Amino acid sequence: MDGDLTRQTKERPGEPKGRARRLVNEFQRGFPLSPRPFRDVAARLDWSEAAVLDALTDLVEDGVVSRVGPVIRPNTVGVSALAAMAVPAARLEEVAGLVSRRPEVNHNYEREHRFNLWFVLAAGDQDRLEATVRRIEAESGLPVMVLPMLDDYYIDLGFDLDGGRKPRHAAAASGDATVIDDVDRRLLAAIQDGLPLSAEPYAEVAAVSGIDEDEILSRLGDLIQAGVIKRFGVIVRHYECGYRHNAMVVWDVPDDAVHAAGRRLAEQEAVRLCYRRPRRLPDWPYNLFCMVHGSDRDGVRTEVERASVATGLANCRRDILFSVRRFKQRGARYDFGLDNHSARSDPA
Repeated sequence: MDGDLTRQTKERPGEPKGRARRLVNEFQRGFPLSPRPFRDVAARLDWSEAAVLDALTDLVEDGVVSRVGPVIRPNTVGVSALAAMAVPAARLEEVAGLVSRRPEVNHNYEREHRFNLWFVLAAGDQDRLEATVRRIEAESGLPVMVLPMLDDYYIDLGFDLDGGRKPRHAAAASGDATVIDDVDRRLLAAIQDGLPLSAEPYAEVAAVSGIDEDEILSRLGDLIQAGVIKRFGVIVRHYECGYRHNAMVVWDVPDDAVHAAGRRLAEQEAVRLCYRRPRRLPDWPYNLFCMVHGSDRDGVRTEVERASVATGLANCRRDILFSVRRFKQRGARYDFGLDNHSARSDPA
């Protein structure tokens, strides 16, 4: 269990300061695709390559940075889904533990709701995902509500530590299909845990994957351009960077109005994730989801109210599910069906 999001229960490193802060801020996307990328980063920061590598190593060890690498757009190289369970309070830690042990689970949180355990599943294909759900249900004796993403209006969990505006980009069209081949899959499998923190990381990836370094750089550029990789750079953990409160906000929006509402909601500065998921009646009537992060709980509520009014959602049925505990948080890992590159668990 990583910690309590409403009460700080143990000492944590402070937010990045000075040049380390600038390193985190400026390289959450657009990371160099070059043989010596950390040297290029250093040149922009007026640092040495060794200092950049040392700083990133420290940030990873402190838990502020998860990795330097790709964020893969959901459902382009595998399948993923949000899932929830209504767990008796006395069993919450037990059930959260068995969920977190599954390598297909990358995020696992307690939230304030009858459905109090929320987690994200990622797998190489739908059969693997469904088998994981069945195993969790069998081991826990409790049903799992599965909520796949139907439409993506905005997904970008980059965080400007100095309060700058969030990046603007077009939402993915529903049903988009991007063709990737086995070489792409081998490359993504080799870097999904992040690049090596070394002077020539792509050369190391080439040695492991068997793909020529020049081809790696070319393919990464193509995958970013195609939107398979949503963002490539320093991946931070929001809690450790000062965004210590977050809420999943859900609305019941008429189906003929949900796309317009989702696009308006995605434009709100406080909204970091925004997407449509299916209702699961009678227990779950909500079809529009967003995530709002902030430094304090009242501030998150204020932003939710502001977004509701600005987007015309104030009169729609709504629920706010604040995070209470983080049981697991790491990047998605996909079983690409390739030897030596299966999805695996991470204690982060």
